[in-house]
Amino acid sequence: MTVDVGPVPAGDPRLRALLAAYHLRTEEEKGVPVQDLADLPAAYLAEIEHPARSFAGATVLLATDAGTPAGCAVVRTPASAPAELKRLWTSPAHRGRGVGAALMARATALATEAGAPALRLSVWSWREDALRLYGRAGFHRVPSWESRVELVCLEKALG
Repeated sequence: MTVDVGPVPAGDPRLRALLAAYHLRTEEEKGVPVQDLADLPAAYLAEIEHPARSFAGATVLLATDAGTPAGCAVVRTPASAPAELKRLWTSPAHRGRGVGAALMARATALATEAGAPALRLSVWSWREDALRLYGRAGFHRVPSWESRVELVCLEKALG
């Protein structure tokens, strides 16, 4: 297996299936499964249908495994503020192969290169595999900046 991770334009058509799977799985895990993309909340649907608009100003990373889209992540690196990692997702068929760790490493490198003092993220409390990945990458819990109770906020100091 060869995992490659690199930036792609936010409108890259390979992202659509990954973002759709991410949002459909999230709604299912919340206990409100939807059968059709059109039934997703408007903000999530907008990410899938118009990622260039939704992720304007961010770096979108695509992970491929032997050329097949395997995962994605979005990194926002504002000046003089913590960078934020959004939408880190590994396709279920590619889990356990280092895709998430490769995306995390590239996102951390981007944030470090941008001069961010820290990299932060939020993750649903029930995503135990993701919480383990973030823990291995050096993230720790911080006071929540989220209003949604089930989201856990994590941060990693950089530099």
